[in-house]
Amino acid sequence: MRSLLFFDAMVAPRIITFVYWLLLFVAAVGGIGAMFSLGRMSFSGFATGLAIIVGGALGARIWCELLMVLFKINEHTQKMAERP
Repeated sequence: MRSLLFFDAMVAPRIITFVYWLLLFVAAVGGIGAMFSLGRMSFSGFATGLAIIVGGALGARIWCELLMVLFKINEHTQKMAERP
């Protein structure tokens, strides 16, 4: 508990992991919704839905990885500062 109160441990990486899974769910639901609502099961609706799923998953992964890189940089900087 002390590490959380004095900012020795980061909470944000855990939150980012949760946000990543939430974004994947939103991309999947949005893509499936687009498949069924656009063009009433036509090829263009299917292609649009598939693009939303793939693009959303890829975009969420890249965004979350970029955020995690910032926290890894912080971690390694702290380790370097603690060296004698």
